[in-house]
Amino acid sequence: MNWKERIGVDSAVLAGKPIVKGTRLSVEFIFGLLAEGWDEKKILENYPQLSTADLQAIFAFTAACMEDEEFVALKRAKA
Repeated sequence: MNWKERIGVDSAVLAGKPIVKGTRLSVEFIFGLLAEGWDEKKILENYPQLSTADLQAIFAFTAACMEDEEFVALKRAKA
């Protein structure tokens, strides 16, 4: 999946957040819907301008963003 065909950034749209090209729907917004329990079917029914390929591109984009990130586990201080 070449996410660059479907995900773009334009400083004039949503303050430069990554969006699905041809829409004003940000990657962040779609992940928020998923976090709220929406599934692919519900997203596509409510946002018919999106396709399954767009959702796959969102996941591919996010995977690419995280690919070179380092995550460090921190212990929380006790109160």
